Amino acid sequence: MSKMDNLRAMREAKYAEAQKRAGSAPARAKAAAPVAPPAPAAKKATRTAAPTKVESEQSATEELCGHRNMSGRTCTREAGHAAKSHRYS
Repeated sequence: MSKMDNLRAMREAKYAEAQKRAGSAPARAKAAAPVAPPAPAAKKATRTAAPTKVESEQSATEELCGHRNMSGRTCTREAGHAAKSHRYS
């Protein structure tokens, strides 16, 4: 057997082992159903008149493209931009 034949055999053995392990793994428990949010009237009463800094930052990030490059930087262009390139920061 050549070196490539040995590598191929090892790769196929690893694949077969992974398939066997995946088939015998116990099923995961399903996540609990989310709790219903509070009534809208109660939500309005607790919110302040001016948006907080955290809320304004969240709305600003929702409007951005959000594409990430390989180093983890995110695109600062608007969401759904027509430009082919991204601007990372």
